[in-house]
Amino acid sequence: MRLITAFLLALIVPGSLRAAPNDAQVGEIVADVMTKRLQSDVAGAAVGVRVNSRTLFFNFGWANYASRQGITSDSLFNLGSVGKVFDATLLSLLAHRGEVSLDDSVAKYIHELQEGGDVRGITFGQLVTFTSGFSVTHDNPPWWPAVHYTLPEFLRHLRGWKIDEKHRRGKDYIYSHSGFMLLHVALERRFGIPYAKLLEDRLLGPLDLPSTILPLIGEDATGNIPPALKERAVQGYSGEGKPIGKPGDMQGYYHWPGTGQMFSSLRDTSRFLAAHLLELPIDPALAHAIKLTHQEVAPIESTHGQAQAWEVHHPHWPIIDKNGGLNNTTSYIGFIPKNRLGIVILMNRGNLNGRDFGHDILLRLSRAESALR
Repeated sequence: MRLITAFLLALIVPGSLRAAPNDAQVGEIVADVMTKRLQSDVAGAAVGVRVNSRTLFFNFGWANYASRQGITSDSLFNLGSVGKVFDATLLSLLAHRGEVSLDDSVAKYIHELQEGGDVRGITFGQLVTFTSGFSVTHDNPPWWPAVHYTLPEFLRHLRGWKIDEKHRRGKDYIYSHSGFMLLHVALERRFGIPYAKLLEDRLLGPLDLPSTILPLIGEDATGNIPPALKERAVQGYSGEGKPIGKPGDMQGYYHWPGTGQMFSSLRDTSRFLAAHLLELPIDPALAHAIKLTHQEVAPIESTHGQAQAWEVHHPHWPIIDKNGGLNNTTSYIGFIPKNRLGIVILMNRGNLNGRDFGHDILLRLSRAESALR
């Protein structure tokens, strides 16, 4: 696999430096994990490591193998479910500013649901912590049957939805991608603007993330991405290295605006990571909202629990993270607050577990750091 190395020191924040692996040691760890686990001469990966209040960027392989276009830190990737931590951050900020409450029912803002049944008990807070009890058939494997929804069909399904009588709202975890689509609709209704614009105005713009976008889907099943960004979009590949779709490929079961996948670059997503490590000069309200999203609220398994979109894992050090992926993209963002270490991994190969890569690198960096003390 071709290795394109770039040690770019960015996002420098004043402060004392602690014992930490040097750039070469970080690069060796990242390269060892990525080359062994990615195992593809066709696809590639962009990796950002946050250490000592700066970001190191590492790029591997091909954005488009056919045209021999290499991965860069500005290549545009489909984030998959990693986009959910952006949603949770936005919601937490709106709640902190008193514009909504995490205890608000979605039916408060979606008039079609006010005559519904069990749906009226679903709150914003439950949606972002996967504890509402609401899910649809394709929220979990095997993702069949391939049911698709227009917005009227989705709302009609919600009005007839019945919660499992054993489910404890706000306490029991059930993964639900559809719940985040419901969140988007409710916030659109609350603020009277498209969800993508709300996200841009309140979060992406203030954080200065110019390469992060939630596009509408076009006729060719790719996102309507501005040309300057579209030319940086990677080609997606299957787990076996076969091309899937075109650069900018979008997939989903929901056929209305604001329900597609988010796209971003490593540079932007690493800046978002730095914000969650509270290492950027950001609005105090946003800093407070960010900290709230990290608080664990419900167990998933004995080793980890659910926060607001983020998961909290307890191996040797608590790791706060989020996985994402489709059949042609894999994404991961995670950090160890205690060590102020973080990582973003974006890959244009699907059907991988980004957490396998991310945990391996984070734990090896933590051990290397401990050895230096």
